[in-house]
Amino acid sequence: MFGTYFRVGFYGCHFGDLDEQEFVYKEPSITKLAEISHRLEEFYSERFEDDVVEIIKDSSPVDKSKLDPNKAYLQITYVEPYFDTYELKERITYFDKNYNLRTFMYCTPFTLDGRAHGDLHEQYKRKTILTTSHAFPYIKTRVNVIHKEEIILVPMEVAIEDMQKKTQELAFATNQDPADPKMLQMVLQGCVGTTVNQGPLEVAQVFLSDIPEDPKLFRHHNKLRLCFKDFTKRCEDALRKNKSLIGPDQREYHRELERNYHKLKEALGPLITRKIPQLYRPLPVQTVNSYGRSSFRKIEA
Repeated sequence: MFGTYFRVGFYGCHFGDLDEQEFVYKEPSITKLAEISHRLEEFYSERFEDDVVEIIKDSSPVDKSKLDPNKAYLQITYVEPYFDTYELKERITYFDKNYNLRTFMYCTPFTLDGRAHGDLHEQYKRKTILTTSHAFPYIKTRVNVIHKEEIILVPMEVAIEDMQKKTQELAFATNQDPADPKMLQMVLQGCVGTTVNQGPLEVAQVFLSDIPEDPKLFRHHNKLRLCFKDFTKRCEDALRKNKSLIGPDQREYHRELERNYHKLKEALGPLITRKIPQLYRPLPVQTVNSYGRSSFRKIEA
């Protein structure tokens, strides 16, 4: 029960020095977004006049020029502790991941035409990373944000993250101890089910059917292709584990999952075996001859 964290932004002259300031609030771990929103709205409504306080419903960047100067606005967003890859090597236990926290992150989906959600090929994501002045747990439950960084993910990068998340969920459900057959089947159904909208097959068809024209996307294309290879391997492991857990009454259901998996694997085959030739061109390698001079020769990557 270490806590749940929310980012709260204050906008409007009613807040005085708090105007345009952001804080991270630490709440009990069972706190929902609606609860803290209602509590803060009530608290500041008592301080100001009636109907002055408004909650900004989304987590997109706030344009102050579009706000009513006679109102006080609160923007409240659920945030999670954020760790760099090297930190995760040291933060192994549950306690490690909930102690000495100064960096938090939240994600905002968006499209270039202003909508929050769109088709796969137009779905972007904005990652906002916040750094606080002090680390949690702290003597106060509210700490101000001193640094903000934004990272924009293009649609193919969003697809890569989604596939990595699905693969991690599969691995967790497969290796869970003690095993949870219901959880495993639910995750499997979401991965290989034929009725899943914007499922793995659609992602592959959208992003891997053609080699991107922009050379900057070559690496992303190759990474997504490798993600799908890992994903299909995890599906196979999960099916093998599910077969060892089920009883006679679920054999037909398992056979249906296997049929769906083989259809998915067959459809993915041509998409995930295609390599981008530009990424596999011969590379020059430096060698030193008998006279001590450098020369180059080509080898296949």
